[in-house]
Amino acid sequence: MSKPGIPEPVWRSPDGEIVACVEKLKVLRENLEEIRSISQDAFEDALLMGCDEKQVRDVLKQLIDQLDNPYPGKT
Repeated sequence: MSKPGIPEPVWRSPDGEIVACVEKLKVLRENLEEIRSISQDAFEDALLMGCDEKQVRDVLKQLIDQLDNPYPGKT
């Protein structure tokens, strides 16, 4: 079972088909857990250093929005 706060979405391909491969789902879940852990650490560090909570959250969201798709033909 995953940690609290880790979403368990139904993953879909660009054409709407459900991604059902157990190994793929395992990798996706592990990646989310790692992202959450690293993000939580960075968030806590920023708060301990006196940064504004809302600003830190906004910056983390901006990082996600700026991710590049290296496989443009697969979307």
